[in-house]
Amino acid sequence: MTSTETPPRAAPEGARERFDAVIAAGERVEPRDWMPDDYRATLVRQIAQHAHSEIIGMQPEANWITRAPSLKRKAVLIAKVQDEAGHGLYLYSAAETLGVGRAELLDLLHEGRQKYSSIFNYPTLSWADVGTIGWLVDGAAITNQVPLCRCSYGPYARAMVRICKEESFHQRQGFEILHVLAHGTPEQHAMAQESVNRWYWPSLMMFGPPDAESAHSEQSMAYGIKRFSNDELRQRFVDMIVPQADALGLTLPDPELRWNDERGHYDFGPVDWAEFKQVLKGNGPCNRQRLAHRREAHAAGAWVREAAQAHAAKRARRAEREHRASEGGAA
Repeated sequence: MTSTETPPRAAPEGARERFDAVIAAGERVEPRDWMPDDYRATLVRQIAQHAHSEIIGMQPEANWITRAPSLKRKAVLIAKVQDEAGHGLYLYSAAETLGVGRAELLDLLHEGRQKYSSIFNYPTLSWADVGTIGWLVDGAAITNQVPLCRCSYGPYARAMVRICKEESFHQRQGFEILHVLAHGTPEQHAMAQESVNRWYWPSLMMFGPPDAESAHSEQSMAYGIKRFSNDELRQRFVDMIVPQADALGLTLPDPELRWNDERGHYDFGPVDWAEFKQVLKGNGPCNRQRLAHRREAHAAGAWVREAAQAHAAKRARRAEREHRASEGGAA
């Protein structure tokens, strides 16, 4: 049995009541606090999926570092990919406060037993995709993640504050890339539009299945981990990007997209959830490629981890010797 599958524990007297009171008051649960096993399991699943998404999400954009159109674009893209690596580390650290090891989570990812966001199983076919990912994909991430800054679990909420600040820069970077392309030559405008056409619908899928079909959303909301449902977040995202698309001079590929005065929101067409389910099952355009690359990178970095462990062990032994020597001198 792994640490992600701990057996049910009996709550200390009054612990459940205190936990429920914290959740009801909108306060924070901290690592040393007692928590129900299903709360912990929900957090491990969500934080791990989020961390995996940040790490796998480095691949589509890193694909364009060597082909960026200028030194400035290359430097900015490198910085962004480094940010995503940092986000993964923050989140793995948050998961570790729940008693699950980072190595274990990575093993579960590499074995295909934990998921990451479906959006990262689509290919980046042009430089415009770097801009579209920044605008749409990071924009969807911000819409989903800003409410997580008020998550009921303290370490996750605090990690999200910095992540969201950095993601906002990524979105602006993507918007600026698309703006330059959309107002450039006819060929550049066409490249930007073609990219948006490919990424728009998968971006809407990032919020997860419809509320009626979501297996985890209701539980996460009841525990204050999530603050809004999948459909509410998806609607917020659409309402945000429509005027942004107008400012870019680009068209969103949805013939049913229109403002609804009665609802006070934009109506949009049906999402192809059959495609979403196929990608989750591992049948997307790049599923196998993404995981294979991750496994190869992990294996290639084994010597770094071993060296770090050996160095840490050496420092621990030295500290122990110095401690013993100081005790002997004091005696």
